[in-house]
Amino acid sequence: MNIHNWKAIIEGLLFAAGDEGLTSKQFCSVLELHAQTVDDIINEMKLDYESESRGIRIIEIAGVYQLATKKEHAPYFKKIMETPMNNTLSQAALETLAIVAYKQPITRAEIEDIRGVKTERPIQTLVTKTIIKEVGRVEGTGRAILYGTTKEFLDYFGLKSIEELPKLPENTSEESVQEEADLFFEKFVEAFEDLP
Repeated sequence: MNIHNWKAIIEGLLFAAGDEGLTSKQFCSVLELHAQTVDDIINEMKLDYESESRGIRIIEIAGVYQLATKKEHAPYFKKIMETPMNNTLSQAALETLAIVAYKQPITRAEIEDIRGVKTERPIQTLVTKTIIKEVGRVEGTGRAILYGTTKEFLDYFGLKSIEELPKLPENTSEESVQEEADLFFEKFVEAFEDLP
């Protein structure tokens, strides 16, 4: 395999890893390459990304490589982050929001146990849009963040309080729970489409 293929694979791995990033050791394990080869490829990629035509770069923090945006573009990122909610949420974000709404306060690990997949990005999206927020920390080792809904959540869905959420069915089959969840997510989508 040539260097361009390795660069493409590393770029894809970094993108998939998101904020968690990857260590040189993880790259070596996945790519079955020596550490020096991985370091050489990443260093060459860093130089490639320094071009003015590129909007991202590779950073290394505490031995972990991540994709990051360029600092000189920060004013544009700030504008997009400050823009009020103007689009619908992804299915993953809606599922995460429904779990938080019904199970709050809840940790990311608990959400992931329910969804069966990672939820870092959906949580980040919901926090950025001020629909959920940190409401505390779990006592004990690690002190995981607890998430809950915000006043904005209630405003968006026209609720006076969290108690106005539709009641979940009790003692139902897995199939009917899935149907209820699908219906609930459809209502979420419709509510967000009606927002200005």
